[in-house]
Order: sequence, then C-alpha cells, then structure tokens
Amino acid sequence: MEEFTSIHDEIAYLAQFINEDRLARINDVLNNRTRYITVVLEDIHKAHNANAVLRSCDGFGVQDVHIIENKNRFESSSTTSLGSHKWLSLHKYSSYESNVSKCFRTLKSKGYTILATSPHHGNTHISEVSMDQKTALVFGTELDGISDEVLQLADSFVKIPMFGFVESYNLSVSAAICLHSLRTKLMHLPKFEWHLSQYEFLELKKDWMIKSIQHGNCIWQRYLKMKGG
Repeated sequence: MEEFTSIHDEIAYLAQFINEDRLARINDVLNNRTRYITVVLEDIHKAHNANAVLRSCDGFGVQDVHIIENKNRFESSSTTSLGSHKWLSLHKYSSYESNVSKCFRTLKSKGYTILATSPHHGNTHISEVSMDQKTALVFGTELDGISDEVLQLADSFVKIPMFGFVESYNLSVSAAICLHSLRTKLMHLPKFEWHLSQYEFLELKKDWMIKSIQHGNCIWQRYLKMKGG
C-alpha cells in the first residue's frame, strides 16, 4: 500500500505541469497497453527496419520489445520510429555468453511461449496462433532470418501465408501483419487477462508524464530533491 501511496503522490505532483488533454491521452493509451504480447528482434542490422517495428509495437499497444545484440547494435531513431521508442520498454541483451538464451530464459520466467517467425520452419500460420498464453514473437535478421540458436530454443514456429513469388515480406511489414493478427485475437479475451497491472499502469503513467512535460526531467529531479529533504 505504501508504494501505491507514493506513486499517487508523484503523479499528483506532475499533474500540475501537464494539460488535461495530454493526460487524458496518456490514460487512454495505457488502458489499451499490453504485456501479454511481446516482440523479440534478433541482431537486426538495418536500423530503419527495427525502428519501424517499434512504431508498429506502439501502434498495436505492445509495451515491451526485447533486442538481442550479437554482431549488431541497435540505435533508436525518432526519424523512423516517429518517437515511438520513448513510449516503449526496450530490453537489450548484448553482454551474455548467449544473448539468445538469456533473453529466452527471461521470457520463460515471465510465462511467455516463444514463437519464432520463419517461412521455412513449421506449418502454423500466424492466424492460427492461439492466445491462451502470453506470447513472444521472434523476428530474425533481414537477410538470414532467425539463427540456429533460436531454431533450437523456440517453442514453436509461425509463418505468414504468401501468395506470390517472393517467400517473405520485409521485417517491418512482417511484424505489422503478425501484431495485427494477434492483437485482433487479444481483443476477444477478457481485458483483465491482457491489460497492465495497476502498478504497471501507474509506473508507466508517471514515466510518460515526465516525458510529456517540458523540462520534465528537471521538474522530476526537483521533486526528488524536495522529498529527500
């Protein structure tokens, strides 16, 4: 209860510096945010493609993106993501003996089933995926797709039906199609199954308010200093 009292006090303080329309927008977005679906990007080397995926994640209300960095380092870009990265929780794996294994163990500990996207493995179409449990979608590199390690460790594989000569869509299009399919299914579940917990809601609300307020970090630091005596 004490932590809820504290965060409510923090939000009340920040509310002095933000207009009502912006605050209403933040609440509306949070009411549709989910951690029931998450996205994993494995070693993406084209930054504009990865940033376009972040834009889709924000658009479909997916809060978390897990980024595996083996050979390639990911840099967020407001130009391509339209600032979406600011509103997402990005989790990077770059310094482990096996970044893939560390990422997957983390997801498994949180109850996710891991579905790797591939046009060559498995026969399950994205439209056939059941949403009876939390789902992590893995996307591989633009040229080679998912790695051998992902092939070994993923729970299952999904593909997007193709009707032309090309065997796959590009990364950002693939992610958008998959997220649209899963998000549509999600909306048929009871909201309590996929929405944020109360504390997650409030934590993100505070963070987004700071980011929405002009000189928000300075105002927040002033608050912390004041509370610290």
